Amino acid sequence: MRNSIAIIGAGLGGLLLARVLHLHGVTATVYEADAAAAARGQGGLLDIHPHNGQISLRAAGLFDSFRGLVRHGEDARRVVDRDGNVLLDCPGSDFGTRPEVDRGDLRNMLIDSIPAEFLYWDHKVTAVAVTGGGQHDVIFANGSTVNADLIVGADGAWSKVRGRLSKAEPAYTGTCFIEIHLSDGEEALHKVCAEVVGHGTLIAVAPGQGILAHHNADGTLSGYVALNRPLEWITSVDFSDVTSGLTCLAEQFNGWAPELTALITNSDTNPVLRPIYALPIQHRWNREPGLTLLGDAAHLMPPFAGEGANLAMYDAAELAQTIVSNHDAVESALAAYESDLFPRSAKIAWESAQNLELFFGDASPYSVVKLFSDIMT
Repeated sequence: MRNSIAIIGAGLGGLLLARVLHLHGVTATVYEADAAAAARGQGGLLDIHPHNGQISLRAAGLFDSFRGLVRHGEDARRVVDRDGNVLLDCPGSDFGTRPEVDRGDLRNMLIDSIPAEFLYWDHKVTAVAVTGGGQHDVIFANGSTVNADLIVGADGAWSKVRGRLSKAEPAYTGTCFIEIHLSDGEEALHKVCAEVVGHGTLIAVAPGQGILAHHNADGTLSGYVALNRPLEWITSVDFSDVTSGLTCLAEQFNGWAPELTALITNSDTNPVLRPIYALPIQHRWNREPGLTLLGDAAHLMPPFAGEGANLAMYDAAELAQTIVSNHDAVESALAAYESDLFPRSAKIAWESAQNLELFFGDASPYSVVKLFSDIMT
């Protein structure tokens, strides 16, 4: 199969790139490893920032649709210490400067904005091979192959496309997230947990550990347990058993307020490990004809500036607009895109790394209180 532009990955960045290109009459096809849109959960809430995410959604002609997805009041933030003392309680707003949306809702909106015939599911990349003349073959696990003038790697942290451009590999940051979820909104203990979380996002942190949680639209609670632990420790714990896994997690929070640890012990799903990996802050690559990257494939970073999804969409909008403006000189367009991408992403990656230390360093939780106080002013 021959494509002009093949986008690998149907995350927010890949989908928004396809959307903007199609708006301007440029054909692009998206290939996604998942078997279907609903094949796996898409995570929790995202705050969409005015200086990148919202700009990108305007470029895609979807800003009004996005406004309809906003979870009003969910931009509230509550920071507490390990004893449950409230150190900062930021109220939510009707829309706010950083409105919250459900990641799955945002992704579905983008999926619906692209003609279905340009979105292929069940296409997991196994290799990207040079064919000459600035073109490449993308080889999929299902046996199919695509040849394209331009291949855009929007395929996340473990990008197969990145391997053609860079030898850099994501490194473990020393912090691991473990997903928790509380389904039953009728139980008394669930109500206690809901009150602790408040109206938006709860941030309960101390040096080396934390509990982060938020409300879902259906009344359930979701979040993460965060631990600074070696990978060897993380992988040694048996999380395949709900009870033993949660018991082990709760033991790491001995001495914490029971209403906080209840968010762990009352979780009713298998704990899911999410070790936090990052690419080098200054990650970049030499220009190679017919290939480029966006989002986590280009600049994987810790999630502590809230910029990952925003930056992926901004990359996509910038790349699309650069291609549209230079359709007869795509290589020049890619060079211009990457020359802006590298310093922009390095700056935010540095901020994310600094915020990781603020969340779980020796000054936590007071460093987190100062961080959000500064954002509010």
